[in-house]
Amino acid sequence: MGIIGGKLGYSLLRALSADGETGYCDGSAYRGRSKVEVLWGPQIWRELADKVVIDFGCGTGAAAIEIARHGARKVIGLDIRESVLQTAQGAALDAGVSEYCTFVTETDERADVVLSMDAFEHFDDPAGVLRAMHQLVKPTGVVMVEFGPPWYHPLGGHLFSVFPWAHLLFTERALIRWRADFKADGATRFSEIDGGLNQMTVRQFKNLVAANGFDFADFEAVPIRKLRWLANLFTREFCTAIVRCRLVQRAPVTAVAEARANALAH
Repeated sequence: MGIIGGKLGYSLLRALSADGETGYCDGSAYRGRSKVEVLWGPQIWRELADKVVIDFGCGTGAAAIEIARHGARKVIGLDIRESVLQTAQGAALDAGVSEYCTFVTETDERADVVLSMDAFEHFDDPAGVLRAMHQLVKPTGVVMVEFGPPWYHPLGGHLFSVFPWAHLLFTERALIRWRADFKADGATRFSEIDGGLNQMTVRQFKNLVAANGFDFADFEAVPIRKLRWLANLFTREFCTAIVRCRLVQRAPVTAVAEARANALAH
């Protein structure tokens, strides 16, 4: 993808941003506010109260700690990075919730709610993540997923969004070469950068959910505020700010057939 590459593409990117600072997707939208409440609404605390909640990809634990403070019975912060888990555990202790808010790299405990925020566009293996979530949520539980911006959003390239849709206009090679001027991690693909970018689209996400044992209890492609007037099924990929949904485990075919038979019998 991308049509401007080579020396021209690199030179243009250098001229537009020599130090890689774009000011986009830097978390400033949540500054001074509850990220959980902004994304899910004030009713989220009632929904999570007295529940066992897994914060999947918890990072330094801010959301998990907030959920614990709002009355969840138990919160398990899950992340593969030991360094952030240590920070999270210290923060939970300082907040006085360490008794029922723990942080681990893996767990066998099943939760009433598995929560994932701002992560599905970063997972290296999103299908594998959905399979893992299927094992972590109780059969009667729910997986709550929010992510964005998706790939075709004007800023879907995150750091690579030097200007809206720049990540679609410039080639991956040109963008990676530009990034290498201020990042020394040796990344050669979008998927290799810190945090990763898997180029997740709305359609790809829906297909992954369907292929990995879940059904949508609800689904919302939240439109970009300024493009709300333009948002429809045909423009959704380019006008969606975030995807927000609740997933439930798909009932086995035999169970569905039995339910239908019972309904017909009555």
